[in-house]
Amino acid sequence: MDKKNALRAGAVTAGTTLMMMLMSSPALALTRDDGDDPGEGIGALETVGLYVALPIVLFLAISAAVMVLDKSKKQPR
Repeated sequence: MDKKNALRAGAVTAGTTLMMMLMSSPALALTRDDGDDPGEGIGALETVGLYVALPIVLFLAISAAVMVLDKSKKQPR
């Protein structure tokens, strides 16, 4: 009985998702609005640096600062 209910729930979810995707209108991103003044795009290397390398560097810097500035006493093993 559980397999049947799981299959039914999956079918309903897939059907609902498919219908919502088919019925939604496009974002019309190519249509320019009044006052729209986009800047120049950034390159692939700049994109990777901004969205991949920079968060990793910030995470490592914050982690290092927390470890260095940790005032708690060390637990003996």
